[in-house]
Amino acid sequence: MTHISAWKVNIAMQTAARLKLHHCLLPLLLLLMLLSGCAATRPVMPEQLPDWQAWPLERKIAQMLLLGFPGETIDESSPITQAIRQHGISGVVLFDNNIDLGVTGRNITGPEQLRELTAALQTEAHVPLFISVDQEGGIVARLKDRYGFPPSVSAAQLGEISDPARTRAASDSLADTLVEYGFNLNLAPVVDLNRNPVNPVIAMKQRSFSADPQQVALHAAEFIKSHRARRIATCLKHFPGHGSSREDSHLGLTDVTNTWDASELSPYRTLLKQGLVDMVMTAHTFNISLDREYPATLSKNTINGLLRKQLGYDGVVVSDDLYMGAIIQHYSYETALEKAINAGVDLLIVANDKQYSPDIAPRTIALISGMVASGRISRERIEQACGRIMALKARYLYNLAPGSRPEGR
Repeated sequence: MTHISAWKVNIAMQTAARLKLHHCLLPLLLLLMLLSGCAATRPVMPEQLPDWQAWPLERKIAQMLLLGFPGETIDESSPITQAIRQHGISGVVLFDNNIDLGVTGRNITGPEQLRELTAALQTEAHVPLFISVDQEGGIVARLKDRYGFPPSVSAAQLGEISDPARTRAASDSLADTLVEYGFNLNLAPVVDLNRNPVNPVIAMKQRSFSADPQQVALHAAEFIKSHRARRIATCLKHFPGHGSSREDSHLGLTDVTNTWDASELSPYRTLLKQGLVDMVMTAHTFNISLDREYPATLSKNTINGLLRKQLGYDGVVVSDDLYMGAIIQHYSYETALEKAINAGVDLLIVANDKQYSPDIAPRTIALISGMVASGRISRERIEQACGRIMALKARYLYNLAPGSRPEGR
């Protein structure tokens, strides 16, 4: 995006906020986004998938890790550099600072800094990394306009306008920005239904398109298509539904037993039928009607039973951050890993922020390897997870010849 285009978009946003004329000015904002464009470039994609099945167990486990780390730059001595180079982790998730959650010293402070960071990370990898971010739009956007990035529109605003073409224009601009700064996985869109208007983590942050499952699926589909056109993978969240919650699972236990209903599964069904699901993220919500013991991320009934068997999904399942309060306040890290993997989670997110562990990669690999050796996790389950992840990478991170991509993902 050029300086003049960014300036125009910022003026539109500031004016809309000042006059509170969202319905009048948001179309102008979206038009400016569409016209401004981005000088987006991609690194050269490899043309041959590695023989991952021949990898040792530890390397396959490493492909199950999507890790956060502190710092705006990396060097030879950075733990994340070693996690990529020596252990071969699947990818990284980047954050900006979040004072509300006590997260500082993170990864995103400006355009040139971010471009250099993502390029440096990818350079260290033998197998292309998933470089991921939560760029939903609006309040939940790690690439914020105050850092010099183009502004974005929230799901709630787009749902209120209720025009799929406007959603597509906003999503095109957002996805162009991600390409420009080296991302290939957006941990979005949110497909939670806006069922509780005072939900502190969904409604109050304008993250849901609508309370109507058909509208949620309609706008999510436009969001996904924009990203796919640019070879950016997407992730539906938060399964099986976080929109009715009264608490924030970042902070502690979130029980939706008395508020959740099956209509919250509808967007998943619709998008699965349309072939638009790359990845599904689990919620750290507890629902006694689905599992009497465990929250969704650790629940075999919810993931293997409801998502895989009943809804028929066989792609990558990714956990929400295993360092969130709803998990770490109730389970040891080892137990969370064991339960999540056995429940059907393939890709494990560890933001590694409020309780930073520089050795998180080797420690996690050792813990999981030990559980495989003792029989608590089967080797077949690791093979299955790694296979799903590599199939998704084949689609988005490799330039494979027609007919050579793995089947069934």
